[in-house]
Amino acid sequence: MTAFVARGSGVARGIAPSAFGPLAAIVSERGVTDVFLNGDGSVWADRGAGAVVVDGVRVSASAARDLAVRLVALGGRHLDEATPAVDVRLGDGVRVHAVLPPVSSGGALVSVRLPAEVRPGLDDLDDAGFFDAVPIGRIRELVARRANLLVTGAGGSGKTTFLAALLAAAPPNERIVVLEDVAELRIAHPHVVALEARQPNLEGAGGVGLDRLVREALRMRPDRLVVGECRGPELRELLAALNTGHDGGAGTLHANSLADVPARLEALGALAGMSPDAVARQAVSALDVVLHVERVAQGRRLAALGTLGLDRRARLEVRT
Repeated sequence: MTAFVARGSGVARGIAPSAFGPLAAIVSERGVTDVFLNGDGSVWADRGAGAVVVDGVRVSASAARDLAVRLVALGGRHLDEATPAVDVRLGDGVRVHAVLPPVSSGGALVSVRLPAEVRPGLDDLDDAGFFDAVPIGRIRELVARRANLLVTGAGGSGKTTFLAALLAAAPPNERIVVLEDVAELRIAHPHVVALEARQPNLEGAGGVGLDRLVREALRMRPDRLVVGECRGPELRELLAALNTGHDGGAGTLHANSLADVPARLEALGALAGMSPDAVARQAVSALDVVLHVERVAQGRRLAALGTLGLDRRARLEVRT
């Protein structure tokens, strides 16, 4: 079995490699998907088969802090003792997460996720074996009938890549409105509108969360409403929207397996003040299919497809 491996471009439009300072060479290397600067000054890179240390590269504590602050500033946000952990987007899809001491024990931490060289479509994923376990025809049928989809998987499993390919298969006359905490989805579709959450200013004012963005997006006449990743109260707004006639919607969710999805949805619902019963009824009505992706030794693949239902106690369960 082969599986899709996302290949990093090393350089994104609008960002010069020099912006990454001591990480410039490894960030520019073709095939690198992720780069990590750890608190001890070591640098690690993932070329699609797991992170390995980069020999001969060591970054001092002061240089690591300067780099973290500078990269976050390039993304229009601020990183300091008052806001010691920040996620930003640079250029055309480079995602940077930085953490400062004392939240990070040791030195500053920088994680860089690089966009793929190409935006793979469903056919590209199929050619790489991504659909060995679930036929691609089933996936095309879900997109064509405007099913509401939840893509789940662990970190780095390929959720974003798969979601982008799904949305690219939507008819060109449909308006896709995408909401993300940090913009990462790159969709090969002619009509995509993107909204990005905003961090509060130094006085704690001016923040715009995903829950508010969902409400704003509903006023933009979306044909497909997409939340890049559900992490909190926005789940309530998304489920409510998908239960009021907004078909073709989608989102992603961190989960280690299909069996873990109900517990994850209940946990996020609790953050929004929803009871497990309320989450169950809303999710069963709103979400047509759960698509679980996983990372294996050869890359990424669509591992399983399931639907949500209620068990004998009226609690949420996944059926395969």
